[in-house]
Amino acid sequence: MALKADRWLPAWRALAALAGGYAFCWGLMALINTGGHALGLPFHDAEHLGALLGLLLYLVVFLWAFAARSLWRVWAVLGGGGALMAGAASLLQSRLVA
Repeated sequence: MALKADRWLPAWRALAALAGGYAFCWGLMALINTGGHALGLPFHDAEHLGALLGLLLYLVVFLWAFAARSLWRVWAVLGGGGALMAGAASLLQSRLVA
């Protein structure tokens, strides 16, 4: 039975790397865009900074998803971290608009 579960492990890691990495980097980019603009950086400069850092981080988290020992930790860090950063960016944006 363990042999069947091991067969799907690379597919789950690939899904975590693609989808989880995307969510994590999207949350980071949203936080950088909002935080940079809140600190007085022009919007498009904050947007470009977020895109550049997000692209570099995507490569790092993609590779980390395959190198990490625990698949659950990968999902928790990438999914949970992305959700927390996106939520923080949304909260900060609502404070800026009000």
